This record gives sequence, C-alpha cells and structure tokens, in this order.
Amino acid sequence: MDIAQHIALIDELCFRPFPAEHGPSDAGFSGPGHHVAVLRADPGLRDGDPGDWAVTVDQYEKERDALHEVLSARWGEADLWNLQTVLLRGAEEEIPEPWARLAAGARAAWLWEVEGTGRWVAVAVADRDPDDAVQLLAVVAETAPP
Repeated sequence: MDIAQHIALIDELCFRPFPAEHGPSDAGFSGPGHHVAVLRADPGLRDGDPGDWAVTVDQYEKERDALHEVLSARWGEADLWNLQTVLLRGAEEEIPEPWARLAAGARAAWLWEVEGTGRWVAVAVADRDPDDAVQLLAVVAETAPP
C-alpha cells in the first residue's frame, strides 16, 4: 500500500460508522467509537535479525512522518504525541480505547482533531515489542485522547 492508499483509507474511516461490538474489520479492528487500521505490518523478530527489525521500524516511522506531511497540509500542523505518558497514566487511571491499546503498542503518534467529523485521527508505529509485528497504524476515534 502506498501513501495515497493510506490517506484514502483514513478518509473513509473518518466517515465509516462504528460497530456496536469490538472485533476484526477489513482494515484491522474496530469497536464502539473507534477504528484501528493496520496500514502495514512486518512479522517481527521471531527468527530474524534485530538489525532488520530496526530497519523496518525506521522505514515505518518515515511512512508515518510522510502521512503527517499530507494530513498536516489538510488538517493543520500536529505535534508528535508521546504515548509513554499515556501508558504510565494507565497504571493510575482507566484510559479509554483505542488510546490504551495504542499506547501499549506505540511510543509516539501524530494526532489531529478532524473538523466537521467529530473524530480524532492518529498515525503511529507500533514497535514496543521486538518479538511482535511492527505495524503502521491509523486510529480514528470519537473519544478525545486522554
């Protein structure tokens, strides 16, 4: 998938109805008030080289930042949101989905409130666990991030 296809999917998710139950979707998974699209995924280290994993993370971060360029031109500049603080807050308070899951998998995300839709969009690289898949994610949610 290329950047134009990622943008088209994000646009679609900004208007797609949310399901009543949590579960898989054609783009990744969805639940009440959110969609999470897996834009790209790499199988992770399981039997691979840690250097290859680092190269994949770097490549996905470049794609995340390319999405930031396009979406910021459309929705305004965004700051890189440090998800470590959300992860730490989760020990003391309940973090709503999809933000808790995003913080558990990713270190940082670009974040926008999309005018006219009542939705929030985040793009991130899930890379916290080197034994798990590296994923480029797009999150669309109706709940503001914590």
